[in-house]
Amino acid sequence: MRPVRVWSWPGNTPDTLIRQAKAELRDWSLGRVVWVADRGFASSENRRALRRGDEHYILAERLRSGSAEAKAALARPGRYSELPGGLRVKEVGLAAGERFVLCHYPESAARDAAVRARLLDRLAAMIDGSDALSPTKRAELRGAISTKPGLARFLRTTAGGLLRLDEAVIRSEEHLDGKYLLRCSDAKLSAADIALGYRQLWQIERGWRDMKQVIDLRPVYHRKEERIRAHVVLCWLALLLVRVAENACGDSWPTLHRELGKLALGSFAGPAGSFAQRTELTATQRAILAKLKLAELPRISELTPATAAS
Repeated sequence: MRPVRVWSWPGNTPDTLIRQAKAELRDWSLGRVVWVADRGFASSENRRALRRGDEHYILAERLRSGSAEAKAALARPGRYSELPGGLRVKEVGLAAGERFVLCHYPESAARDAAVRARLLDRLAAMIDGSDALSPTKRAELRGAISTKPGLARFLRTTAGGLLRLDEAVIRSEEHLDGKYLLRCSDAKLSAADIALGYRQLWQIERGWRDMKQVIDLRPVYHRKEERIRAHVVLCWLALLLVRVAENACGDSWPTLHRELGKLALGSFAGPAGSFAQRTELTATQRAILAKLKLAELPRISELTPATAAS
């Protein structure tokens, strides 16, 4: 996949924006189109719109919604098929004219478990000692926790008004670790293609989550709308460069980044002057540069004789 266009809307724009994007791409004379979108765009109106013109979609479904599809998918027996990279998929027949694929990714499961453990530790600390509070103070604490959805879903109130961790919800969440459900209208795609098609969107979403959470780039404040749009375009250009590199090299960006990140430039100075020298290229680094059609940087650069420096 390679990004071809980017849009930027206000944060409160309804999910109709996917129909706007489809309409604006009508003049591109694209061939066979399969739209991939997250669960926020899986409404029946959007699904009907995306099917017009014999186009198809891959959409995520809310596993935690308690919908009939989600319950049926989780209850269906059957073995997962293993895909490269650890992704596991299982197709489950739920509705005529649509296909549902249940996916499980162990790396995401470990991530989900770690996030939940941090939330539970925080919630446990907040309600620790709350039994000794007056009913009014406990109600105030419960109200404060209710404003934090990530914590509130794990909170249970006993018949006597005491605050406890909800073990039933915790067990239910553990059952969903690393899992997501996909809905697809294309009968020709394999279950593996459906999962891998959505996984590319998932990688983009994870990139945003990592920027906001792992390296703590949230919030980013911009005073003007044009700066917001410029920020989004720069992120899109970065994604475009990543995809170009991955397609050219046939490898993932983390692998390419890790290998090229081993290159270093050292500065040296002596009586004769100063210079910069890069490390020797490995065979893997040379192969990456060749596939990207990039020339090797000179081994020695920034050469400054002592006489010139004085």
